[in-house]
Amino acid sequence: MVRKHQIGSAKEVEAAFYDALNRADLDALMALWADDEEIVCIHPGGQRLIGHAAIRESWQLLLEHGGLHISPTELHETHNLMSSVHTVIEGVTAKSGEPQHLVATNVYVKTPKGWRIVLHHVSVAPGPAPVDTRAQVLH
Repeated sequence: MVRKHQIGSAKEVEAAFYDALNRADLDALMALWADDEEIVCIHPGGQRLIGHAAIRESWQLLLEHGGLHISPTELHETHNLMSSVHTVIEGVTAKSGEPQHLVATNVYVKTPKGWRIVLHHVSVAPGPAPVDTRAQVLH
């Protein structure tokens, strides 16, 4: 099991999350989640998954063929001292080879062990990906 270490900001956790997804590193990915069993993950078109076991199993199935190759952009962030809510546009490649985009909400809380994910919720976005010249690429 990967040892959870202090991460200085919610943005750093988010960058590490997408990096772990792209590398198909399940242990690194799960180390970013809060220790709380009330954590939640909702994949596009999927059911609400609660707790480490259900979330880990879902990511294991999604990552078994080598990463997801997601490019998060257009970060919109709302935060205070103890929590941070991020919405991002996730650029992905469809099985047919065409670019698609998803909309994700990631919620982070500051714990004694640093910032951790408590919610990851992704939906398929309709229409073409929005163009935003102010877009912030997370990594």
